Amino acid sequence: MSLRVLTGITTTGTPHLGNYVGAIRPAIEASRGAGVESFFFLADYHALIKCDDPARIERSRLQIAATWLAAGLDPARVVFYRQSDIPEITELTWLLTCVTAKGLMNRAHAYKASVDLNTAAGADPDDGVTMGLFCYPILMAADILIFNAHKVPVGRDQIQHLEMARDVAQRFNHLFGNGRQFFVLPEAAIDEAVAMLPGLDGRKMSKSYDNTIPLFEGGAKGLQEAIARIVTDSRLPGEPKDPDSTSLTALFDAFATPAEREAFRAELRGGLGWGEAKQRLLKQIEREIAPLRERYEALIADPAKIETILQEGARKARALATPLLAELRQAVGLRPMLAPPVAATQAKEKSAAQHALFKQYRESDGRFYFKLTDAQGRILLQSTGFEQGREAGQWVGRLKQEGLSALTAEVPASLADGITREELAAALASFSED
Repeated sequence: MSLRVLTGITTTGTPHLGNYVGAIRPAIEASRGAGVESFFFLADYHALIKCDDPARIERSRLQIAATWLAAGLDPARVVFYRQSDIPEITELTWLLTCVTAKGLMNRAHAYKASVDLNTAAGADPDDGVTMGLFCYPILMAADILIFNAHKVPVGRDQIQHLEMARDVAQRFNHLFGNGRQFFVLPEAAIDEAVAMLPGLDGRKMSKSYDNTIPLFEGGAKGLQEAIARIVTDSRLPGEPKDPDSTSLTALFDAFATPAEREAFRAELRGGLGWGEAKQRLLKQIEREIAPLRERYEALIADPAKIETILQEGARKARALATPLLAELRQAVGLRPMLAPPVAATQAKEKSAAQHALFKQYRESDGRFYFKLTDAQGRILLQSTGFEQGREAGQWVGRLKQEGLSALTAEVPASLADGITREELAAALASFSED
């Protein structure tokens, strides 16, 4: 099985240069590795926890999606989707909520920080605390567990949430697994080598410090104006300068080869003026960012294209999420009421149904199929062709778990001639009883 890596991006702001170097660029590079199955999602439900401005969330979703695509994210290679397009996530959130101890949520860092601030101010400890904030870790656990991600790249401040996701997964497995592990236990992936870019004033680049350098917003002019505001010392052109005394060097390093980095440092020690150094930095960043900005602006001008990409991503995501959730519903007792308990007069029908069999195979056309046969080999249900064998297997799993209720218009299969829905229901019911 390939390694599944999942990355969420909260849609409350506009990406800056620090986001690109520290998160976007390395995540996209990692998604191109062999044996890696990558999931990237716009965490717009999470955004509602901290933002009550609909226009801002709408704008941020578009800008962030366009940024990742412009930066090289390949939607054909990864699963790229909006959290709010996957209803299985919210349903799983409720299933997990019902097995999560309140005491565990009481220990969440974000909640404790809010309580501490309120207590220090003499207010009610829970003043301003919404259930969204309080239950945030459960929604995050559902994001991860619905796709059984193995690795989740996070900052150190998010490690606790990964540990909580593991705790919740273990409890669900214990309560309902009956020997089966529905969820793998995710692990936090922390890359100590990821660059942490300084901002205009030398501190970590952050919107909370108001020291960010825009990635695409404001175009080339916005980038130039931001770089011009980077703080430097008062040394004049011709005077030797300490390369480590300014943010310019770290920013230059993030977009340069080792040889270019060393040459830039040597020029600063040799007296390169700060104004000229900033021009060199602008040119260095533009070499990489300008082509991306052009793609970004084209995407922003065509939101329908982004919507199509996200809808296709949602389709791929739900193809994985729906069968798992069907199994979870079955496990907790939310099962379809297909038929009454088998009575003595139904024994013969039940005996025949117990011999029903699903068969998967590949035809000469290269496509994959499945069919359901009874004890006499009579075909009850026949599928259409699938491009991937995994798709056929997912539908077989869903029919076994959900029974006749899964046989809706969207199922790519049909009853064989002369077969009634009652006969099919009896055959499918045997799988849920096994």
